[in-house]
Amino acid sequence: MKLSVAIPESSLSDESLKIDKTRKISVLARACAIFKTETIYIYQEGGNYKQDGTLMSMILRYLETPQFLRRRLFPKMNDLKFAGVLQPLKIPSHVTPANAKKINVGDIREGIIVSIKGKKFVDVGINQLIQFFGKTGIGKRVTIQFKEGYPKLSVKEINKDEAKGYWGYSVKERSNLFSLLSEWKGNIIITSRKGKTATKEQLSKYVNSDQPTLVVFGSPEKGVHEILGGRMKNVQNAKSLNFFPNQATETVRLDEALLGTLSIINAQSTQ
Repeated sequence: MKLSVAIPESSLSDESLKIDKTRKISVLARACAIFKTETIYIYQEGGNYKQDGTLMSMILRYLETPQFLRRRLFPKMNDLKFAGVLQPLKIPSHVTPANAKKINVGDIREGIIVSIKGKKFVDVGINQLIQFFGKTGIGKRVTIQFKEGYPKLSVKEINKDEAKGYWGYSVKERSNLFSLLSEWKGNIIITSRKGKTATKEQLSKYVNSDQPTLVVFGSPEKGVHEILGGRMKNVQNAKSLNFFPNQATETVRLDEALLGTLSIINAQSTQ
């Protein structure tokens, strides 16, 4: 099942301190990584939340980046002031040995392109640069596969989706939710208290589909129906589902909703 999520840039509005906002983003990133989310869309919904949206996008990208690449790709900045409280994702693209002798043909790595005396090399975290003949520019991140193992270590550039297993999420911003849903090619699940209870029968359509599924979450202040307003009826291939029927709390926080919803979907997809 190809799964993506859409969350509003106001997702952090219920936290006042940057350290607490940072912790919340870490929980969101972990939930998305646990359940193999392909893309996290951050959508605008109006209001003065641009700063929060920028912070969320930055830290989500930072967390998805392998540790050895972060210093080169993310210079010191105020948005990463509390990076020390972030929990590592430990996804397959991060758990890679630094010993070049352990590299085999077919291994896939993330790296960064560097220039030495006019020639391109890729740094994949093994204390040894490997000559690179791909199109990716200097200073850019790249996914590579080893054509030859140790000691020759030759590589080729590949697309991330060629990696076996989960290789991390991407982060994309959208100007509003309606345009995102209008452009989406696939199924849409709108999480809402107003929706039908998410049963095994309701979810079977999505977990057995070859089409990608986008799971949409509302903000701390507004549900998805309120955000879309009258345009809700114009959204195609969408179904509103309630993943927390009979909830005892007045609201379900986004971090709770994301982890709980993706857990329920995952449980159905493994049956």
